[in-house]
Amino acid sequence: MLRRRRNGEGEQSWAGPDEPAGDEMDQTGDGGPWDANDDVPEAERIDFGSLRVPVREGFEVQVSMAEDQPAWVTVVYGDSGLQLQAFAAPKTGGLWADVREEIADEVARAGGECEEMDGPFGVEVHALIAAPVPGAGGGRHPVRFLGVDGPRWFLRGVISGPAAARNDLAAALEDVFADVVVVRGDHPVPPRDLLEIRLPEEALRALAADAGEPEDGPGDSAAERWGGIDPFERGPEITETR
Repeated sequence: MLRRRRNGEGEQSWAGPDEPAGDEMDQTGDGGPWDANDDVPEAERIDFGSLRVPVREGFEVQVSMAEDQPAWVTVVYGDSGLQLQAFAAPKTGGLWADVREEIADEVARAGGECEEMDGPFGVEVHALIAAPVPGAGGGRHPVRFLGVDGPRWFLRGVISGPAAARNDLAAALEDVFADVVVVRGDHPVPPRDLLEIRLPEEALRALAADAGEPEDGPGDSAAERWGGIDPFERGPEITETR
């Protein structure tokens, strides 16, 4: 079952099962992240509509809300996090090459620095940024931007916290990223628009049970929470959290 928790930043979180199957801690196959039409390896995943996020023991899955709608999913492991969002992409080509340039420009404007490096999913962006990062203090902080182009979709992952600078800590979050399934759907969506994230039925029931609770105050924007770098920022429906 999913256990609902509330933190002080207006996020809803659901911890995974207490005792997952023994093989679920291992990466279930090569080649992920996966498209829903692929021959996807069996694994327990939480269905968020456009994203099916794998469950791992000791991990927590959080959903951040914007304008009362789910805006992104974060997998938390210790003091580190992996933010997940899937976007529509054109049929003619992927987005990641262009997005990397935009990230580099925004990092430079914010007074940080970044470089492209080869990672387990291809080219990624490693940045040092001065903007606030969840769970970090002052100074500049490392952030890793991962990107995978799929059939008419683009999956972005953002690793923050100690795992952004330590490969040993990042491995567990990379394993989760590799096992994500993206559900693009056949309906038309403009390129770069966020693919819809839906809460699971159990999470909806938990929210309905709390409907009478006072609302949380305004949270930080997506750009502020994830290092001030959000090339997909499209307005309050994505970035204003509660």
